[in-house]
Amino acid sequence: MIWRSREPRYDVASGISQGARDYQEDAITADFPVGAEAGFVVLADGMGGHAAGDVASKIVLTEVFSELKFHFADVDAFETRAPEILRSVADLANDTLRQHTRSHPETEGMGATLVVPALIENRLWWISIGDSPLFLFRNGKLSQLNEDHSMAPQIDFMVKSGLMDPQVGANHPDRNCLISVLMGTRVPKIDCPVKPFELKAGDIVVCASDGLQFLTNAQIEKVLAKYRKTRSTEIAERLLDELLRLDDPDQDNISFTIIKVNDASVRAKEERPRGPSMAVARPRRLTTVAPEHVVLPVPKPAPAQVPQAAVARTPRPVVHVQESNPGASVDDLSAVRLRPRRVTVIK
Repeated sequence: MIWRSREPRYDVASGISQGARDYQEDAITADFPVGAEAGFVVLADGMGGHAAGDVASKIVLTEVFSELKFHFADVDAFETRAPEILRSVADLANDTLRQHTRSHPETEGMGATLVVPALIENRLWWISIGDSPLFLFRNGKLSQLNEDHSMAPQIDFMVKSGLMDPQVGANHPDRNCLISVLMGTRVPKIDCPVKPFELKAGDIVVCASDGLQFLTNAQIEKVLAKYRKTRSTEIAERLLDELLRLDDPDQDNISFTIIKVNDASVRAKEERPRGPSMAVARPRRLTTVAPEHVVLPVPKPAPAQVPQAAVARTPRPVVHVQESNPGASVDDLSAVRLRPRRVTVIK
């Protein structure tokens, strides 16, 4: 007899491709430990060109992932303050971008979108800034859960209202101009619901950069419907195959994570394992690089005349550490006119 463990609550796989671009500006990671009842994805799509957009996406991903990893050490505590925590980690990433552009003026204008779906049992929280989509596939239909912080929704509304020709709207040069993004400045729009979205068994959540949207919603829906009963790795491969088949010379970077919900049950709180919390209070300061040739004080050796009956311990030196952002004041960040990230002609 072969023993098999029960099917995991989430079946997760990611796909990434450079597309037709000269460099990769997407950054993505997923954290769903085997057997866990919770997990999250962090996706950042950079803007600003080589040596800027890719740096911005990596900064955002690193800051957000490290903070959420600490908070997810105590999932119950996270869920009591989920919207607040998600906003705080986005603020931290934005602060870090500001610090980087100040010390590296050549990267002025770089930025990144951010989308973070956080799943706890059957509950889905998220924060979204920019135009990276968070899709839900349920009962054969694909829908977008998060807001699109680009000009595309406004252009589509004008087309629907008869104020713009459909062909003009589909090929409008401002469709991909972002109205909200992380740039180290004030963030005009943040999508972070105060209550979680309830998932059902059989749901498929797709967290992606806008490179996936070179496929139409109907094309994505068709792939998910056809392969919904296969593993998430199979779905990811099929989506990449469809994008490759397009052979679009303007294909943007592609990154996405597929999350299949196998189990949407909710465990009673008394059934959840209780133990000492691993969560810690993290200092609210930014990571900095120490100046060169930093010399720490070395303790003096203990006196030689020590009674044999006792062992003298050398006292540890007291090291004074200067905060990387001393003081509570923060510069007033005025709004800036966001630059178009890129232009995509939708055929």
